[in-house]
Amino acid sequence: MSTQEFSREEFNANVAAKAWQNVAFRQELLSNPKAAIARELGTTLPENLQIHVFEEDTNNIYLVIPPVPQVDEELSEEALEQVAGGYIASRKKGKFFVIT
Repeated sequence: MSTQEFSREEFNANVAAKAWQNVAFRQELLSNPKAAIARELGTTLPENLQIHVFEEDTNNIYLVIPPVPQVDEELSEEALEQVAGGYIASRKKGKFFVIT
């Protein structure tokens, strides 16, 4: 990956794509994720940072709940709409369906 800025979702997608295409990278990602990610980013990661990698299969789905953001101001109407807008997700034959 290049030294550009990207969102967490973009980073996850790029790492997953590389893991699908490169068996050696996939194995290192599973056995030593911190080293694999540090090399991918071209940097040294903080010593206290832990990275956990789980490989999904047809019977296991993992959901990551990020930490609650520290917000010192009120959310805008648009931000409130995004937070309040619920959805239902289901999985069928390896595909996700989202109803908003």
